Amino acid sequence: MSARSAADPAPPINQSVERAAAMLAEFTVDDPELTLAQLTSRLGTSRATTHRYAMALRRVGLLRYDRARAVYTLGPRIVELATSALAGLRIIKVAGPYMERLVGDVNETVVLSIWDGEAPVVVRVDDNTDRLVRINVRTGSRLPPETSAQGKIFAAFGGGNGSGGEEGAAIRRAGMSSNAMVVEGICAIAVPVFQGEELVAAMAIVGTTASVQTDPGAAMCRDLRATAAALSTELGFVPNPPTEGSER
Repeated sequence: MSARSAADPAPPINQSVERAAAMLAEFTVDDPELTLAQLTSRLGTSRATTHRYAMALRRVGLLRYDRARAVYTLGPRIVELATSALAGLRIIKVAGPYMERLVGDVNETVVLSIWDGEAPVVVRVDDNTDRLVRINVRTGSRLPPETSAQGKIFAAFGGGNGSGGEEGAAIRRAGMSSNAMVVEGICAIAVPVFQGEELVAAMAIVGTTASVQTDPGAAMCRDLRATAAALSTELGFVPNPPTEGSER
């Protein structure tokens, strides 16, 4: 049998798979529960079609239905798939020791986020469990893409949409971003993590506005940048490689 020609068209997207994925994507941290009417309106399908897809997703555990309240939520199978997906992200395992050491150095919560296409998503959190008062950040949380410190890192270093404009240019010069507006009284500073030449994550320190230092020259900021740089080096990032014939 001959090999498939490179000129052959790619196989069409299966409409059923596409619709099922679109339905699951409607459930977010802000909207964890949806009625059949809400799903029908958002998907632009008929009520019968929406119900058919919802029933199919319920049978395989991807959706759950609360009869008493007539709402759908993501099912238990989603948790299993999410756990498997996170396990496949090498950066989460590799970043562990670096984040744990940073927690020991700064005594604040350290968070690692990746970009899901629309916003930063928290994939790992390390903190000092011996502290009387701790900042609790949930793994899986989606952060505001425009106002969070991590979102600003992706805007500044991601290379798209003007790379964050003037603020993005300032962030690239400082090598970090800060924010104290997402939650009142809570402050975050964030830096980029690279794999090869690609921005793959943002590492952040999260604490109170009184405890987190936002001056790029402060010891906490230097520790955060050094930790992210060491992690990036292990992931294969080479900063500013010398060009042929350059002075050494």
